Amino acid sequence: MFETVVIATDGSESVERAVETALDLARRFDAEVHALYVVDESEVDSSPESIRDEMRAALEESGEDALDAVSERADREVVTAVREGRPAGEICAYARENDVDLVATGTRGRHGENRFLIGSVAERVVRSCPTPVLTVRQLDE
Repeated sequence: MFETVVIATDGSESVERAVETALDLARRFDAEVHALYVVDESEVDSSPESIRDEMRAALEESGEDALDAVSERADREVVTAVREGRPAGEICAYARENDVDLVATGTRGRHGENRFLIGSVAERVVRSCPTPVLTVRQLDE
């Protein structure tokens, strides 16, 4: 049923449960696992021009750390990718380009509750992704 699972991560604590859930599904279906981090171009573009390259490099480094965290938790090889753009659009494009069967994501990312006012990345992915999307809510402690 699921041959390829993509885990969209931003490295936040709230995505940890989504990572575990997606990896569990991948184990159960013996699926290939991809981990994807998107450098949000709006974060880079909204920073002062003099530090944009540094900001991009810092976000890419955070992305590599987030992808490493997924790989370390997996019981199989993980295909990793860092892309830059609008997160929801890049996640959906990656799903189309790689013919994935499922995209897994958390419901709250680095920006926390304030994203509710403008619509979350997860919500936009659910509305526009060509493949099924599994959203996993981080449980309150």
